[in-house]
Amino acid sequence: MSDSIEVGPGLVIPPSELNWEFSRSGGPGGQHVNTTDTRARLRFALEETSILGPGVKRRLRERHPGWITQSGDLVITSDEHRSRGQNTAACIERLTEAIREALVPPRPRRRTAPTRASAQRRFATKKARGSVKSTRRRVDPSESG
Repeated sequence: MSDSIEVGPGLVIPPSELNWEFSRSGGPGGQHVNTTDTRARLRFALEETSILGPGVKRRLRERHPGWITQSGDLVITSDEHRSRGQNTAACIERLTEAIREALVPPRPRRRTAPTRASAQRRFATKKARGSVKSTRRRVDPSESG
């Protein structure tokens, strides 16, 4: 776990900012599961890191609220593989993918007005619906001739 993680061009997470924990993994696997610590948990101090900007941190918190602890750490766990190395690689892959997604700011939404044809269609359906409902009214005996 001494390798730094390259997230993108010019963006590298040093190994000192990553905290690894390993534990026994549940599920199938026979006696192997009971004797080896293959579950990998990656803890990344999101609040303390100076590598990521405030916008990237905010987008990470918004997109992955289940990964963030109350202390502000980002925690990723993997136990789908039987080997520690594969689970470690899976954690790193999830972290890099999440950061790459958060690096791209969302495109601002531009307000648009409805087209004239869509407005006419909308009013036509409203008119038709109103006429259907008007036929359901109780007939006033004084109005009928």
